[in-house]
Amino acid sequence: MLAVSKTFPAVTVREAFDAGQRRFGENYVQEAVAKITELAELRSQIEWHMIGPLQSNKTRVVAEHFDWVHTVDRLKIAQRLSEQRPDHLAPLQVCIQVNTSGEDSKSGTTPAEATALAEAVAALPRLQLRGVMALPAPSPDPAVQHAELARVRSVFEALRNQGLPVDTLSMGMSGDLEAAIGEGSTLVRVGTALFGHR
Repeated sequence: MLAVSKTFPAVTVREAFDAGQRRFGENYVQEAVAKITELAELRSQIEWHMIGPLQSNKTRVVAEHFDWVHTVDRLKIAQRLSEQRPDHLAPLQVCIQVNTSGEDSKSGTTPAEATALAEAVAALPRLQLRGVMALPAPSPDPAVQHAELARVRSVFEALRNQGLPVDTLSMGMSGDLEAAIGEGSTLVRVGTALFGHR
């Protein structure tokens, strides 16, 4: 489980850490770096995940501070992260963001282009391809949730069938958690259900 701590202060992250949580997801680079800095003494025990849209001008900061990036949706971003990842850090763990619902408002590569992007990312130094991330269109209907999430799973399975070393299916949030787990999610991103409404 990834605890989505965006907009919550470092003290809240510390409380979750004290309760046993070790993986935290952030959407906003500046806010996240401030928390990472404030919680520096816990750095070796916390896994920080970037789960928000990533612009080219923010890649260096992300490459220097995060352990994971879930939102790689084009090769340019991956190349910059690879070039800017410090040598003394472990490879940056990367998920390809896929837009399976076709929403213009959502980032992500198309399912048709996902394999080519994943293969390119897997070949870059200082990065380790881990899997697929998606933000399906929200729906209160479990049947719709399952259908949307199954589309994401099919992209993940296609990458595996191509021989790519993927093991992470990052999908599901507080509102579609059960459907996501049912469709094979290996990493659910939970904010509201853990921390309450923002």
